[in-house]
Amino acid sequence: MPVVLSTTPLSPTQRAECWHEVVSNTFIPLGVTLLEREPSAGTISSERLGSPQMSVVRAGPQVVTRSPRMIAKDGEEWITVALQHSGTAALEQDGRQVLLRPGEFAMSDSGRPFRKELANGFSFTAFHLPRNDLRVSEQDLRTLTATVFSNSEGSSGLVARYLTRLAQGMGPFDVSVRRRLGIIATDLLALLVQERSGKLNPQAPESAHAMLALIKEYIVRNLSDPGLSPEVVAAALRVSVRYLHKLFEHEETTVCRWILQQRLERCRRDLSQTAGRTSTVAAVARRWGFVSPSHFSRVFRAAYGMSPRAWQLGERTHQAGRGQQYGKLVPSSTVPRRRGEGAEAA
Repeated sequence: MPVVLSTTPLSPTQRAECWHEVVSNTFIPLGVTLLEREPSAGTISSERLGSPQMSVVRAGPQVVTRSPRMIAKDGEEWITVALQHSGTAALEQDGRQVLLRPGEFAMSDSGRPFRKELANGFSFTAFHLPRNDLRVSEQDLRTLTATVFSNSEGSSGLVARYLTRLAQGMGPFDVSVRRRLGIIATDLLALLVQERSGKLNPQAPESAHAMLALIKEYIVRNLSDPGLSPEVVAAALRVSVRYLHKLFEHEETTVCRWILQQRLERCRRDLSQTAGRTSTVAAVARRWGFVSPSHFSRVFRAAYGMSPRAWQLGERTHQAGRGQQYGKLVPSSTVPRRRGEGAEAA
């Protein structure tokens, strides 16, 4: 369960002092100046992911600073990645100043002074971790603090989406799973730093988890392309086809089978959603990269125990309230392997 600290129960006059304590205890010693005459309530909800900590922060306008005096006093070395959800944040560090908008994120380093101004009410997710956990040089980190990273695509987009999903809640995950999620987030950040500094070695063992996540993200974004194949994926991510296959061996599947499973799942979902509409089975299949209708019907039946048309009709009947059950979902691991699976099979 997350630890939630809030100034909501306090009077506006008590909130300023209490909020300063809440922020400093959650992260590192910081100076906090609230910009409202009567401070709004602030809330921080934090969860541990091993050594990293993830916190969702919501509060009113304020300025947060890390001074040389604070650095000299505690000497702690932490990296904070802040993903903006609402409001804006002006961050200054290492001679740079950037303005973060919703969906963007930036890094700050506790080992050097910084200033962050949040001019309006805001919310963001902060991923806070020991600097040594990233296993990248201080020089490389220094070139990327107070730099805007977008949530559009590539490594930065994957980091933003991953942190967003983590911020939505850990649910019933136990300590070991949370620790694993923290390691993956740390690996993704390290990969981003290495990529931006021109020192990324995609085939290094320590990059494997982050590279697999990046590869899957690329595949999902390009499922509609009939030509999507291991060769295309490998070229886009600048890795060898052999290394790509090796990554998926640890998932106990192949690249082509994973692509096929993702396509089938989206077709199944779309057929359910369009049961009462005019979308044809062929249109749904084409939408997700299947070229041959007969091949699509064959692999769909192998995966789900019925034809795509029967599935769609079954969903239509169910939605009409008759509740008739059509078949039983068969695990996607039953999708047959075919010798020489290629772009079409994917």
